[in-house]
Amino acid sequence: MHHTSDPYLIRPGRPSDIDRCAALNDAVHPYPGIADWTRDLFDGHPAVRHDDFLVAEPAGGGEIAATLVGIRQEWTFGGIRLPVVQVELVGTDPGHRGRGLAGLLFDALHARGTADGTALQVIEGIPYFYRRFGYEYALHIGGAPEAPAEALRALPPPSGTARPPLRPATPADAAALARVDRAVADRDVLACARDEAGWRHEISGHRQDSLARRVVLALLDEAGKVSGYLVHGRRPAPDGRLAVFAAGCADPDGWPRLAPEIQRHLAEVGTATAGPDRPFTALRLRLPATHPLAGALPQGPATRPWSWYARAGDPAALLDHWLPVLARRWREHDLRWPGDALLIDTYHQGIRLHFDDGVPVAARAEPRGAAPADTAIPPGALLQLLLGQRSPGELLDIWPDMTVSNPATAEFLEAGFPTVPPEMWAIA
Repeated sequence: MHHTSDPYLIRPGRPSDIDRCAALNDAVHPYPGIADWTRDLFDGHPAVRHDDFLVAEPAGGGEIAATLVGIRQEWTFGGIRLPVVQVELVGTDPGHRGRGLAGLLFDALHARGTADGTALQVIEGIPYFYRRFGYEYALHIGGAPEAPAEALRALPPPSGTARPPLRPATPADAAALARVDRAVADRDVLACARDEAGWRHEISGHRQDSLARRVVLALLDEAGKVSGYLVHGRRPAPDGRLAVFAAGCADPDGWPRLAPEIQRHLAEVGTATAGPDRPFTALRLRLPATHPLAGALPQGPATRPWSWYARAGDPAALLDHWLPVLARRWREHDLRWPGDALLIDTYHQGIRLHFDDGVPVAARAEPRGAAPADTAIPPGALLQLLLGQRSPGELLDIWPDMTVSNPATAEFLEAGFPTVPPEMWAIA
Protein backbone atom coordinates (compact mmCIF):
# COMPACT_ATOMS: atom_id res chain seq x y z
CA MET A 1 0.00 0.00 0.00
CA HIS A 2 1.29 3.42 -0.92
CA HIS A 3 0.88 6.42 1.37
CA THR A 4 1.21 9.50 -0.80
CA SER A 5 -0.95 12.56 -0.33
CA ASP A 6 0.91 14.81 -2.74
CA PRO A 7 0.38 14.29 -6.48
CA TYR A 8 3.41 12.89 -8.30
CA LEU A 9 3.91 11.91 -11.92
CA ILE A 10 5.71 8.63 -12.69
CA ARG A 11 7.17 8.74 -16.18
CA PRO A 12 10.01 7.34 -18.32
CA GLY A 13 13.29 9.19 -18.32
CA ARG A 14 14.11 11.79 -20.97
CA PRO A 15 17.51 12.82 -22.34
CA SER A 16 17.15 16.13 -20.52
CA ASP A 17 16.98 14.27 -17.16
CA ILE A 18 20.61 13.15 -17.22
CA ASP A 19 22.08 15.92 -15.05
CA ARG A 20 19.29 15.86 -12.47
CA CYS A 21 19.31 12.05 -12.16
CA ALA A 22 23.10 12.06 -11.83
CA ALA A 23 22.93 14.72 -9.12
CA LEU A 24 20.17 12.89 -7.22
CA ASN A 25 22.02 9.57 -7.28
CA ASP A 26 25.26 11.25 -6.23
CA ALA A 27 23.46 12.81 -3.27
CA VAL A 28 21.67 9.70 -1.97
CA HIS A 29 24.17 6.86 -2.69
CA PRO A 30 27.44 7.00 -0.70
CA TYR A 31 29.74 5.61 -3.40
CA PRO A 32 32.30 7.52 -5.49
CA GLY A 33 31.56 7.33 -9.20
CA ILE A 34 27.76 7.08 -8.90
CA ALA A 35 27.13 10.23 -10.94
CA ASP A 36 29.38 9.04 -13.79
CA TRP A 37 27.77 5.60 -13.70
CA THR A 38 24.35 7.26 -14.04
CA ARG A 39 25.66 9.14 -17.08
CA ASP A 40 27.07 5.87 -18.49
CA LEU A 41 23.61 4.34 -18.32
CA PHE A 42 21.85 7.38 -19.72
CA ASP A 43 24.22 8.03 -22.60
CA GLY A 44 25.39 5.37 -25.06
CA HIS A 45 24.97 2.22 -22.95
CA PRO A 46 24.21 -0.80 -25.19
CA ALA A 47 21.68 -2.32 -22.73
CA VAL A 48 19.94 0.84 -21.47
CA ARG A 49 17.96 3.62 -23.10
CA HIS A 50 17.05 6.87 -21.38
CA ASP A 51 13.46 5.64 -21.03
CA ASP A 52 14.65 2.59 -19.05
CA PHE A 53 14.96 5.10 -16.24
CA LEU A 54 11.75 5.81 -14.35
CA VAL A 55 11.42 9.07 -12.47
CA ALA A 56 8.94 10.54 -10.03
CA GLU A 57 8.40 14.26 -10.11
CA PRO A 58 5.86 16.57 -8.50
CA ALA A 59 2.80 17.06 -10.69
CA GLY A 60 3.81 20.66 -11.25
CA GLY A 61 7.14 19.56 -12.73
CA GLY A 62 10.58 20.85 -11.95
CA GLU A 63 12.68 18.65 -9.70
CA ILE A 64 13.11 14.88 -9.83
CA ALA A 65 11.98 13.43 -6.51
CA ALA A 66 12.92 9.76 -7.02
CA THR A 67 14.31 7.47 -9.68
CA LEU A 68 15.42 3.95 -10.59
CA VAL A 69 16.68 2.22 -13.73
CA GLY A 70 16.01 -1.20 -15.24
CA ILE A 71 19.05 -2.68 -17.03
CA ARG A 72 17.97 -5.16 -19.71
CA GLN A 73 20.05 -8.30 -20.16
CA GLU A 74 19.95 -12.01 -20.96
CA TRP A 75 20.83 -14.62 -18.39
CA THR A 76 21.77 -18.00 -19.82
CA PHE A 77 21.64 -21.55 -18.54
CA GLY A 78 22.09 -24.83 -20.39
CA GLY A 79 21.34 -23.23 -23.74
CA ILE A 80 18.26 -21.25 -22.68
CA ARG A 81 18.19 -17.45 -22.71
CA LEU A 82 16.15 -15.68 -20.09
CA PRO A 83 15.14 -12.00 -20.48
CA VAL A 84 15.96 -10.24 -17.21
CA VAL A 85 15.78 -6.68 -15.91
CA GLN A 86 18.25 -5.79 -13.17
CA VAL A 87 17.02 -2.88 -11.03
CA GLU A 88 19.64 -0.34 -9.98
CA LEU A 89 20.05 3.18 -8.61
CA VAL A 90 16.85 3.20 -6.55
CA GLY A 91 16.84 6.51 -4.73
CA THR A 92 14.55 9.20 -3.30
CA ASP A 93 15.45 12.78 -2.50
CA PRO A 94 15.36 13.20 1.31
CA GLY A 95 12.82 15.99 0.98
CA HIS A 96 10.33 13.64 -0.71
CA ARG A 97 10.74 10.51 1.43
CA GLY A 98 7.82 8.92 3.24
CA ARG A 99 5.43 9.32 0.30
CA GLY A 100 5.69 5.82 -1.17
CA LEU A 101 7.55 6.93 -4.28
CA ALA A 102 9.80 3.85 -4.43
CA GLY A 103 6.69 1.66 -4.45
CA LEU A 104 5.13 3.70 -7.24
CA LEU A 105 8.31 3.38 -9.31
CA PHE A 106 8.43 -0.39 -8.76
CA ASP A 107 4.74 -0.67 -9.73
CA ALA A 108 5.52 1.10 -13.01
CA LEU A 109 8.58 -1.09 -13.60
CA HIS A 110 6.59 -4.27 -12.99
CA ALA A 111 3.77 -3.13 -15.29
CA ARG A 112 6.35 -2.52 -18.00
CA GLY A 113 7.78 -6.02 -17.44
CA THR A 114 4.33 -7.57 -17.81
CA ALA A 115 3.77 -5.67 -21.05
CA ASP A 116 7.11 -6.59 -22.67
CA GLY A 117 7.34 -10.19 -21.44
CA THR A 118 10.30 -9.82 -19.09
CA ALA A 119 10.63 -13.14 -17.25
CA LEU A 120 12.42 -11.90 -14.16
CA GLN A 121 13.32 -8.71 -12.30
CA VAL A 122 16.31 -8.88 -9.96
CA ILE A 123 17.99 -6.57 -7.49
CA GLU A 124 21.03 -6.68 -5.24
CA GLY A 125 20.97 -4.49 -2.20
CA ILE A 126 19.49 -3.75 1.17
CA PRO A 127 18.68 -6.99 3.08
CA TYR A 128 14.94 -7.67 3.32
CA PHE A 129 13.95 -4.17 2.11
CA TYR A 130 12.91 -5.19 -1.41
CA ARG A 131 10.56 -7.87 -0.12
CA ARG A 132 8.18 -4.94 0.39
CA PHE A 133 7.90 -4.70 -3.39
CA GLY A 134 7.41 -8.40 -4.16
CA TYR A 135 11.04 -9.56 -4.33
CA GLU A 136 12.21 -12.80 -2.70
CA TYR A 137 15.72 -13.94 -1.81
CA ALA A 138 16.50 -16.11 -4.82
CA LEU A 139 20.25 -16.63 -5.30
CA HIS A 140 23.64 -15.61 -4.07
CA ILE A 141 26.69 -14.48 -6.01
CA GLY A 142 30.20 -15.39 -4.89
CA GLY A 143 31.13 -17.60 -1.98
CA ALA A 144 34.71 -18.42 -2.99
CA PRO A 145 37.25 -17.97 -0.19
CA GLU A 146 39.49 -14.91 -0.14
CA ALA A 147 43.02 -15.23 -1.52
CA PRO A 148 45.46 -13.52 0.90
CA ALA A 149 47.80 -10.99 -0.71
CA GLU A 150 50.94 -12.42 0.87
CA ALA A 151 50.16 -15.89 -0.47
CA LEU A 152 49.51 -14.44 -3.92
CA ARG A 153 52.91 -12.72 -3.93
CA ALA A 154 54.68 -15.95 -2.92
CA LEU A 155 54.33 -17.50 -6.38
CA PRO A 156 57.80 -17.68 -8.01
CA PRO A 157 58.42 -15.77 -11.25
CA PRO A 158 57.78 -17.64 -14.50
CA SER A 159 60.60 -19.60 -16.03
CA GLY A 160 61.57 -19.41 -19.68
CA THR A 161 60.32 -16.95 -22.30
CA ALA A 162 56.83 -18.30 -22.96
CA ARG A 163 54.24 -15.77 -24.03
CA PRO A 164 52.00 -14.69 -21.08
CA PRO A 165 48.49 -16.14 -21.48
CA LEU A 166 46.75 -12.83 -20.77
CA ARG A 167 46.80 -9.19 -21.85
CA PRO A 168 44.57 -6.11 -21.58
CA ALA A 169 41.47 -6.52 -23.74
CA THR A 170 40.83 -4.04 -26.56
CA PRO A 171 37.60 -3.23 -28.42
CA ALA A 172 38.90 -5.43 -31.25
CA ASP A 173 38.53 -8.43 -28.90
CA ALA A 174 34.77 -7.90 -28.45
CA ALA A 175 33.70 -10.49 -31.04
CA ALA A 176 36.00 -13.15 -29.57
CA LEU A 177 34.80 -12.44 -26.02
CA ALA A 178 31.18 -12.69 -27.17
CA ARG A 179 32.01 -16.13 -28.61
CA VAL A 180 33.35 -17.18 -25.21
CA ASP A 181 30.06 -16.10 -23.63
CA ARG A 182 28.14 -18.13 -26.19
CA ALA A 183 30.19 -21.20 -25.24
CA VAL A 184 29.54 -20.62 -21.53
CA ALA A 185 25.80 -20.17 -22.26
CA ASP A 186 25.50 -23.81 -23.33
CA ARG A 187 26.76 -25.11 -19.97
CA ASP A 188 24.77 -25.86 -16.85
CA VAL A 189 25.79 -22.61 -15.18
CA LEU A 190 23.76 -19.47 -14.62
CA ALA A 191 25.59 -16.62 -16.35
CA CYS A 192 24.96 -13.29 -18.07
CA ALA A 193 25.71 -13.20 -21.79
CA ARG A 194 27.21 -10.13 -23.46
CA ASP A 195 27.20 -9.51 -27.18
CA GLU A 196 29.91 -7.59 -29.07
CA ALA A 197 28.43 -4.21 -28.19
CA GLY A 198 28.26 -5.20 -24.55
CA TRP A 199 31.90 -6.23 -24.47
CA ARG A 200 33.04 -3.07 -26.27
CA HIS A 201 31.24 -1.05 -23.60
CA GLU A 202 32.86 -3.05 -20.78
CA ILE A 203 36.31 -2.53 -22.29
CA SER A 204 36.17 1.13 -23.26
CA GLY A 205 32.67 2.57 -22.85
CA HIS A 206 32.56 3.58 -19.18
CA ARG A 207 33.54 7.06 -18.10
CA GLN A 208 36.94 7.36 -16.45
CA ASP A 209 35.61 7.66 -12.89
CA SER A 210 32.46 5.54 -13.26
CA LEU A 211 31.68 3.19 -10.38
CA ALA A 212 31.04 0.43 -12.95
CA ARG A 213 34.38 0.72 -14.77
CA ARG A 214 36.46 -2.47 -14.52
CA VAL A 215 39.71 -3.87 -15.88
CA VAL A 216 39.04 -6.46 -18.61
CA LEU A 217 41.77 -8.91 -19.58
CA ALA A 218 41.74 -11.26 -22.57
CA LEU A 219 42.89 -14.80 -21.74
CA LEU A 220 44.80 -16.48 -24.57
CA ASP A 221 45.13 -20.08 -25.68
CA GLU A 222 48.47 -21.64 -26.60
CA ALA A 223 48.18 -20.26 -30.13
CA GLY A 224 47.69 -16.72 -28.81
CA LYS A 225 43.97 -16.51 -29.66
CA VAL A 226 41.39 -15.09 -27.24
CA SER A 227 39.81 -17.96 -25.32
CA GLY A 228 38.50 -16.30 -22.16
CA TYR A 229 38.37 -13.25 -19.94
CA LEU A 230 39.17 -12.00 -16.46
CA VAL A 231 37.47 -8.93 -15.02
CA HIS A 232 38.70 -7.22 -11.85
CA GLY A 233 38.59 -3.89 -10.04
CA ARG A 234 40.95 -1.06 -10.81
CA ARG A 235 42.44 -1.01 -7.30
CA PRO A 236 41.75 -2.42 -3.84
CA ALA A 237 38.61 -1.24 -2.05
CA PRO A 238 39.00 0.77 1.16
CA ASP A 239 38.91 -2.52 3.08
CA GLY A 240 42.05 -3.68 1.21
CA ARG A 241 40.40 -6.28 -1.03
CA LEU A 242 40.81 -6.29 -4.80
CA ALA A 243 37.59 -7.59 -6.39
CA VAL A 244 37.48 -10.20 -9.15
CA PHE A 245 34.11 -9.90 -10.84
CA ALA A 246 34.21 -12.55 -13.56
CA ALA A 247 36.36 -15.25 -15.11
CA GLY A 248 35.24 -17.20 -18.16
CA CYS A 249 36.98 -19.64 -20.49
CA ALA A 250 35.75 -21.36 -23.63
CA ASP A 251 37.77 -24.43 -22.61
CA PRO A 252 36.88 -25.41 -19.02
CA ASP A 253 40.09 -27.48 -18.87
CA GLY A 254 42.27 -24.45 -19.59
CA TRP A 255 42.35 -23.03 -16.05
CA PRO A 256 45.43 -24.91 -14.72
CA ARG A 257 47.57 -23.32 -17.43
CA LEU A 258 46.05 -19.85 -16.93
CA ALA A 259 45.87 -19.70 -13.13
CA PRO A 260 49.55 -19.04 -12.27
CA GLU A 261 49.82 -16.03 -14.59
CA ILE A 262 46.44 -14.73 -13.39
CA GLN A 263 47.72 -15.00 -9.81
CA ARG A 264 50.90 -13.06 -10.67
CA HIS A 265 48.92 -10.38 -12.48
CA LEU A 266 46.45 -9.84 -9.64
CA ALA A 267 49.25 -9.71 -7.06
CA GLU A 268 51.06 -7.07 -9.13
CA VAL A 269 47.90 -4.99 -9.69
CA GLY A 270 46.92 -5.07 -6.03
CA THR A 271 50.41 -4.11 -4.89
CA ALA A 272 50.89 -1.38 -7.50
CA THR A 273 47.52 0.33 -6.90
CA ALA A 274 47.55 0.15 -3.10
CA GLY A 275 48.40 3.20 -1.02
CA PRO A 276 49.03 4.24 2.59
CA ASP A 277 45.29 4.59 3.20
CA ARG A 278 44.35 1.62 1.01
CA PRO A 279 46.60 -1.42 1.57
CA PHE A 280 46.26 -4.55 -0.53
CA THR A 281 45.27 -7.41 1.78
CA ALA A 282 43.40 -10.00 -0.31
CA LEU A 283 41.38 -10.87 -3.39
CA ARG A 284 37.60 -10.85 -3.02
CA LEU A 285 36.20 -13.24 -5.61
CA ARG A 286 32.67 -12.85 -6.90
CA LEU A 287 32.94 -16.46 -8.04
CA PRO A 288 31.43 -19.62 -6.56
CA ALA A 289 33.71 -21.79 -4.46
CA THR A 290 33.41 -24.46 -7.18
CA HIS A 291 34.91 -22.22 -9.90
CA PRO A 292 38.18 -23.71 -11.21
CA LEU A 293 40.05 -20.42 -10.79
CA ALA A 294 38.94 -20.10 -7.16
CA GLY A 295 40.29 -23.58 -6.48
CA ALA A 296 43.63 -22.78 -8.12
CA LEU A 297 44.35 -19.63 -6.06
CA PRO A 298 45.63 -19.56 -2.46
CA GLN A 299 42.85 -20.29 0.01
CA GLY A 300 42.07 -17.80 2.75
CA PRO A 301 39.03 -17.19 4.95
CA ALA A 302 35.58 -18.17 3.75
CA THR A 303 33.43 -15.28 2.56
CA ARG A 304 29.73 -14.64 2.67
CA PRO A 305 28.10 -14.36 -0.78
CA TRP A 306 26.17 -11.33 -2.01
CA SER A 307 22.40 -11.77 -1.72
CA TRP A 308 20.18 -11.21 -4.74
CA TYR A 309 16.40 -10.81 -4.67
CA ALA A 310 14.12 -11.64 -7.57
CA ARG A 311 10.53 -11.29 -8.71
CA ALA A 312 8.68 -13.23 -11.40
CA GLY A 313 5.43 -11.57 -12.41
CA ASP A 314 4.32 -14.83 -14.04
CA PRO A 315 5.93 -17.89 -12.37
CA ALA A 316 4.30 -20.24 -14.91
CA ALA A 317 5.93 -18.36 -17.80
CA LEU A 318 9.28 -18.49 -16.01
CA LEU A 319 8.94 -22.26 -15.54
CA ASP A 320 7.98 -22.57 -19.21
CA HIS A 321 11.34 -20.99 -20.16
CA TRP A 322 13.09 -23.74 -18.21
CA LEU A 323 11.43 -26.73 -19.91
CA PRO A 324 14.32 -27.63 -22.27
CA VAL A 325 16.69 -27.88 -19.30
CA LEU A 326 14.19 -29.90 -17.25
CA ALA A 327 13.51 -32.26 -20.16
CA ARG A 328 17.24 -32.90 -20.60
CA ARG A 329 17.83 -33.52 -16.89
CA TRP A 330 14.95 -35.98 -16.61
CA ARG A 331 16.12 -37.74 -19.76
CA GLU A 332 19.66 -38.02 -18.32
CA HIS A 333 18.17 -39.65 -15.20
CA ASP A 334 15.95 -41.91 -17.34
CA LEU A 335 12.85 -40.47 -15.67
CA ARG A 336 9.47 -39.99 -17.34
CA TRP A 337 6.44 -38.53 -15.61
CA PRO A 338 3.73 -41.21 -15.51
CA GLY A 339 0.77 -38.89 -16.14
CA ASP A 340 -0.13 -36.09 -18.52
CA ALA A 341 0.43 -33.26 -15.97
CA LEU A 342 2.27 -32.39 -12.77
CA LEU A 343 0.37 -29.81 -10.73
CA ILE A 344 2.20 -27.26 -8.58
CA ASP A 345 0.41 -25.17 -5.96
CA THR A 346 2.24 -21.86 -5.38
CA TYR A 347 -0.32 -20.66 -2.80
CA HIS A 348 -1.18 -17.84 -5.24
CA GLN A 349 -2.06 -19.89 -8.31
CA GLY A 350 -1.72 -23.36 -9.72
CA ILE A 351 0.86 -24.22 -12.37
CA ARG A 352 0.10 -27.21 -14.57
CA LEU A 353 3.24 -28.73 -16.09
CA HIS A 354 1.97 -30.61 -19.16
CA PHE A 355 3.69 -33.78 -20.40
CA ASP A 356 3.55 -35.66 -23.68
CA ASP A 357 4.68 -39.28 -23.34
CA GLY A 358 6.53 -38.38 -20.13
CA VAL A 359 8.31 -35.32 -21.60
CA PRO A 360 7.43 -31.74 -20.44
CA VAL A 361 5.94 -29.61 -23.20
CA ALA A 362 4.33 -26.58 -21.52
CA ALA A 363 3.78 -24.86 -18.16
CA ARG A 364 0.52 -22.95 -17.77
CA ALA A 365 -1.11 -21.07 -14.90
CA GLU A 366 -4.55 -22.11 -13.66
CA PRO A 367 -6.76 -21.22 -10.69
CA ARG A 368 -5.50 -22.59 -7.42
CA GLY A 369 -7.34 -25.68 -6.20
CA ALA A 370 -8.57 -26.76 -9.64
CA ALA A 371 -7.20 -30.24 -8.87
CA PRO A 372 -5.15 -31.89 -6.09
CA ALA A 373 -1.52 -30.70 -6.28
CA ASP A 374 1.46 -33.03 -6.59
CA THR A 375 3.63 -30.48 -4.78
CA ALA A 376 3.24 -27.12 -3.06
CA ILE A 377 6.09 -24.70 -3.79
CA PRO A 378 5.85 -21.09 -2.57
CA PRO A 379 6.96 -18.48 -5.16
CA GLY A 380 10.23 -17.77 -3.36
CA ALA A 381 11.11 -21.46 -3.19
CA LEU A 382 10.24 -21.88 -6.88
CA LEU A 383 12.65 -19.06 -7.77
CA GLN A 384 15.41 -20.74 -5.77
CA LEU A 385 14.75 -24.05 -7.54
CA LEU A 386 14.81 -22.53 -11.02
CA LEU A 387 17.95 -20.48 -10.40
CA GLY A 388 19.82 -23.41 -8.89
CA GLN A 389 20.10 -21.89 -5.43
CA ARG A 390 18.62 -24.84 -3.51
CA SER A 391 17.60 -28.41 -4.31
CA PRO A 392 14.08 -29.64 -3.46
CA GLY A 393 15.42 -31.68 -0.56
CA GLU A 394 17.15 -28.65 0.93
CA LEU A 395 14.03 -26.55 0.58
CA LEU A 396 11.87 -29.20 2.21
CA ASP A 397 14.20 -29.01 5.22
CA ILE A 398 14.12 -25.23 5.57
CA TRP A 399 10.79 -24.13 4.04
CA PRO A 400 7.78 -25.54 5.94
CA ASP A 401 5.36 -24.26 3.26
CA MET A 402 6.88 -26.62 0.67
CA THR A 403 5.35 -30.09 0.47
CA VAL A 404 5.65 -33.07 -1.88
CA SER A 405 2.90 -35.65 -2.23
CA ASN A 406 4.98 -38.86 -2.42
CA PRO A 407 8.56 -40.20 -2.78
CA ALA A 408 8.25 -40.68 -6.56
CA THR A 409 7.40 -36.99 -7.02
CA ALA A 410 10.29 -36.04 -4.70
CA GLU A 411 12.72 -38.10 -6.82
CA PHE A 412 11.42 -36.49 -10.01
CA LEU A 413 11.83 -32.95 -8.63
CA GLU A 414 15.28 -33.70 -7.20
CA ALA A 415 16.51 -34.81 -10.63
CA GLY A 416 15.06 -31.74 -12.32
CA PHE A 417 16.31 -29.10 -9.91
CA PRO A 418 19.89 -29.70 -8.68
CA THR A 419 21.90 -26.92 -7.08
CA VAL A 420 24.05 -25.00 -9.56
CA PRO A 421 26.35 -22.24 -8.19
CA PRO A 422 25.92 -19.16 -10.43
CA GLU A 423 28.81 -17.49 -12.25
CA MET A 424 26.93 -14.23 -12.53
CA TRP A 425 28.50 -10.95 -13.61
CA ALA A 426 25.40 -8.89 -14.33
CA ILE A 427 25.49 -5.97 -16.75
CA ALA A 428 26.09 -2.55 -15.25
